[in-house]
Amino acid sequence: MAATPIFITKLQPRNMKRFTSFFARPAALAAMSLFLLLGATGCATSSRVGVSSDFDHSVNFRAYKTWAWYPQQMADTEGGPAKGYESFLDKRLRTAVEAEMTRKGLTQVDKNPDVFVAYSAKVEDKQRVNSGYSPYGYPYGYGYGYPYSYGRGLNSVSDYKAGTVIIDFVDAHRKELAWRGIGQAQVEDQTISEQEVYRIVGSVLGSYPPGENQARR
Repeated sequence: MAATPIFITKLQPRNMKRFTSFFARPAALAAMSLFLLLGATGCATSSRVGVSSDFDHSVNFRAYKTWAWYPQQMADTEGGPAKGYESFLDKRLRTAVEAEMTRKGLTQVDKNPDVFVAYSAKVEDKQRVNSGYSPYGYPYGYGYGYPYSYGRGLNSVSDYKAGTVIIDFVDAHRKELAWRGIGQAQVEDQTISEQEVYRIVGSVLGSYPPGENQARR
């Protein structure tokens, strides 16, 4: 894609005076502050969920009507010292999965389900290499016409936390894995918040069931 040129117009003294006087007004400053605050908030709370899935191509997923939690599901995904109760993360995951399964028309049952559902979740510390950033905070190569090799010492490494959720569908009759969905997103804390759980689980189960074109491959 060809780089998009940027045209910088030099402000004449008269225009510069108008520009400066505009931003000196309290209303203009308040509007600009609100714009920056909303922008920062949007970036912090809307990190993209990366989703991938795989499945047994011989399975007719439309035949699955009922489901239950996998009997050997390990509770306490946060690795707590006790196994006799569920962590907050486990409760959030189970509530989110149950809500999504209901939306998909699958009925939760106590016995003889068509499919068992299991999950796992974890938060990991990761690093991201940010290379080639301009003084204005925008990466080179996004249409600004600057080469990545411009200057030296522009690479930086930032730490972040990644929350990963894996959801498995196990065929209850064959006792074999039928479908697996994986979702990962940047999170704020060492655990995955309720809002983030719903967002990740919704994104993962959004790819279920596989489309007919996928299932016939």
